[in-house]
Amino acid sequence: MTFRGQNTPTDYAAFWPIYLAAHGKPATRAWHFAGTSAGIACLAAAVVLGDWRLAVAAPVIGYLPAWGSHFLIEGNRPATFGHPLWSLASDFRMYGLWLAGRLEPELRRHGIVRS
Repeated sequence: MTFRGQNTPTDYAAFWPIYLAAHGKPATRAWHFAGTSAGIACLAAAVVLGDWRLAVAAPVIGYLPAWGSHFLIEGNRPATFGHPLWSLASDFRMYGLWLAGRLEPELRRHGIVRS
């Protein structure tokens, strides 16, 4: 599997910039943030309400908007299909950077956002 013309990454350090490049459009990232937020809220509701069905629904609720954004906005294949664990870790890393206000500098550092 290749990512945007690059060879398959062999470690997470090589995967991270490829993951960011696969999320180059702000609308793609917005749908990821919405999905991740909804998935986290669903997990929280599962704990508070004690309803295991919400916990089962959380990944579906989180992934559907993200995957849809890849096909409909970004025009690429979700990285989850090739590297599910690295992709999940990267989604939360990207989400955390966004919450901390540090995502734009990280994108620029990897040449993804033009200043």
